[in-house]
Amino acid sequence: MHFIITDAWLAKSRAVHLSGTRLVMSLMALSLALMVFAAGLYHWVFLKGAREGWPVIGALVKLVVKDEFEQRDRFMRENLDAMARKLGEMQAKMVQLEALGERVSGLAGVTPSEIKVVPGRGGTLVPGRPLTMEELQSTLADLDRLAEQRTDLMTVMESRLFDLKMGKMMVPTQKPVLAGNLGSAFGWRIDPFTGRSALHTGLDFQADPGTSILAAAGGVVVTQEHHSAYGQMVEVDHGNDLVTRYAHASRVWVKKGDLVKRGQKLADVGTTGRSTGPHLHFEVLVQGVPQDPQKFLAAGHNLPPPGVARAAAGGPVQSASRR
Repeated sequence: MHFIITDAWLAKSRAVHLSGTRLVMSLMALSLALMVFAAGLYHWVFLKGAREGWPVIGALVKLVVKDEFEQRDRFMRENLDAMARKLGEMQAKMVQLEALGERVSGLAGVTPSEIKVVPGRGGTLVPGRPLTMEELQSTLADLDRLAEQRTDLMTVMESRLFDLKMGKMMVPTQKPVLAGNLGSAFGWRIDPFTGRSALHTGLDFQADPGTSILAAAGGVVVTQEHHSAYGQMVEVDHGNDLVTRYAHASRVWVKKGDLVKRGQKLADVGTTGRSTGPHLHFEVLVQGVPQDPQKFLAAGHNLPPPGVARAAAGGPVQSASRR
């Protein structure tokens, strides 16, 4: 395509030759320029009309804004309804957690005064107006405070239950010889060596030599020695002035200062010391005073009914007359 451009007096002229490619590119550039110009003009006119309140432009702006606000309000309402349903579910779960906390608090020994009771709520359902954002935020804040209270309570109960568990683990309720039969019980008996009445300060468990002797509870080994009456002996301190003693062992597997846990192997059954045969002499001392071990072992349901066998007996003699 050829273009010839001349001035008004035809004094000068200029020929422009456009190929097909140049022509297409020129038309596209012209169209783009017109579109940008039209968009800029429309934007300027629309903004100016909106600011100055031109009748037609103002009505269009109000229509567009109203439609946008309605869509936004509908979107927010749908989300508020969904959040309100979720909030209701959370409140129901908090009520269940509240009931569970009250039950567990009794097991943990938490007094009612330590529990901040949430006022009860109820009544018939009367449909009302939709929930507002402010009400939703207020309810969420209340729920957050309640959750913090429940967290504090659960922390207290966890601490109490942990103390109870640790206390139970430190009480000698584990039978020290699993395969042994109970021989001599705690109390007065005829001493097998002297034939006189004497206080037997523990329990005798008959067992084969080499049978494992287990810790009745967790604690610290405070004594590991050979005693003239007890033979190879181990003592474990469980705290609170509570000590267990294991005597007549043939071999000891722990040493003084060792930490032991409930059921851990301490020694092997033997017949060392003042003993007539292989057995374990087991004692429980509170503030140094011998106690009946059956009272402790019975709490763990590990002690079998006392036997009548007296084939194996031993331990120190504490002679005294019966009362």
